[in-house]
Amino acid sequence: MSGHAIRRLGSSGLAVSTVGLGCNNFGSRLDREGTRAVVEAALDAGITLFDTSDSYGDSEELLGRALGRRRDDVVIATKFGSDLRGALGPDWGARGSRRYIRRAVDRSLRRLGTDYIDLYQLHRPDPQTPIAETLAALTELVREGKVRYIGCSNFAAWQVADAHWVATTAGLERFISAQNNYNLLERAVERELIPACERYGIGLLPYFPLASGLLTGKYRRGAEPPPDSRIARWGLTDRLTDERFDVIEALEAFAAERGASLLDVAIGGLAAQPTVASVIAGATSPEQVRANVAAGAWVPSPDDLEEIDRITSRPRAA
Repeated sequence: MSGHAIRRLGSSGLAVSTVGLGCNNFGSRLDREGTRAVVEAALDAGITLFDTSDSYGDSEELLGRALGRRRDDVVIATKFGSDLRGALGPDWGARGSRRYIRRAVDRSLRRLGTDYIDLYQLHRPDPQTPIAETLAALTELVREGKVRYIGCSNFAAWQVADAHWVATTAGLERFISAQNNYNLLERAVERELIPACERYGIGLLPYFPLASGLLTGKYRRGAEPPPDSRIARWGLTDRLTDERFDVIEALEAFAAERGASLLDVAIGGLAAQPTVASVIAGATSPEQVRANVAAGAWVPSPDDLEEIDRITSRPRAA
């Protein structure tokens, strides 16, 4: 990946690669050696953003080991606040609390084998805890050097706006990123979240950019999904609708007309959307890593983007 494929995350000083690596397969579908092969392929391809979570099994530990001495060459993004089934002791559902955050960050630092986290993200909103308490606790971590930047995940637009207002009025660190489900089949974030990100200088990090594999071309209308696929393993066959295949097949034809692949359009088309900083794509092999990075180099023209909008029936703002 060449230098032009590095972008700022929102209006912050943090720079990330256009394609990031989602590390949720580490420890589940990939063992230590498989993880190392994928991480090395990502480093060789120029990926600098590695996104994990303390709730992804052994992912943090395996990522830290695979990076080894290359740790300072990359941006490690991890998350806290998802259900760890008591791993941090009783949390009483308050996973954005100062008590919980203090325990979670030290655990993640140990598992990652590092003394700082580049981007520390609240995995999902915590209705039990005032956002001011969460931001104050995260601000302490930044000032202590344990965390460089903070972000949110699965927030609605109003929660992003609320957090920004609290941070700026109270002199606290602000979220520089929002990580949400976003792909060419799921464009709901464009209604309110992306305008909020634009307004507040927040970078969007799409997860599930390939719609659980639907935008890779591995699924075919009327055919059983591959047994090792996410759709089959997670019991998501209800997503294989004729309506979705109409869109997928139209995108495939669109790609073919331009000498591109469906993967190119899925990743490159998403990377071209407003506020998107890095497209977080998972991989289970070095080949998938290289394909994802190559897809991120496909840059659609304004006319291409209009046609993608038409094909996917982009939701319009009210």
